[in-house]
Amino acid sequence: MNKEINNTLQTLKQGGLILYPTDTVWGIGCDASNTEAVKKIYQLKQRNDSKALICLVADDRMLKKYVKKIPEVAFNILDVTENPITIIYDDAQNLAENLIAEDHTIAIRIPNDDFCFQLLRRFNGAIVSTSANTSGQPTPKSFKEIAPEVLKGVDYVVNLHLEKTCNKPSTIIKLGNDGKVKVIRA
Repeated sequence: MNKEINNTLQTLKQGGLILYPTDTVWGIGCDASNTEAVKKIYQLKQRNDSKALICLVADDRMLKKYVKKIPEVAFNILDVTENPITIIYDDAQNLAENLIAEDHTIAIRIPNDDFCFQLLRRFNGAIVSTSANTSGQPTPKSFKEIAPEVLKGVDYVVNLHLEKTCNKPSTIIKLGNDGKVKVIRA
C-alpha cells in the first residue's frame, strides 16, 4: 500500500487526476485546492461546474481547515453515524474557488478506509472525491464497471481493491450554521 500512496501523492502534487477506491465507491480525485485540477475533473465527468463535488478529509482537525465555523451538532452526527455520511457545510475556505458552491458551501466526508486515511494524512490536505462516471451515467459498483473514457482520463489508477464491490454512495446532509439539518441523499 505504501507504493500506491507514494504514486498517488506524486500525481496529486503535480495537479493530476487519480482514480481511487474509497469507503463508498470508486472516486475520481485531485488536490481540492488546485483550481486547474478541479477543472479537469469537471471536464472528464462532462459535468456543469455549478454542480458541487465532494471532498475527503482525514479527521476533525483537517475539517476545521476548510470550514470557517463547524456547527457543534456536526461532531455529534459524525460520532454516532455508522454509515458513510457527507455533510454540506456553510462558509467553505481554503479550497479551489471552482469547488465551492455558489452559496459558499462545501460537501465534506471523513472516510472510514485505511488507504484514504493514510493518503489524506500524508497529503495533509483535502482531496476531491466524485464517483468514477461521466455525468448522467450510473455509479460503477466495482472497478470493472468503470468506463474506458474515465480510465483513460485520469493520470493515475490506484492498484488496490480492484476486485472489491463497493458500497452505495454516502448519505448527504446539509447542515446550516443555524443547526438546521436537511437530508439531500439518503
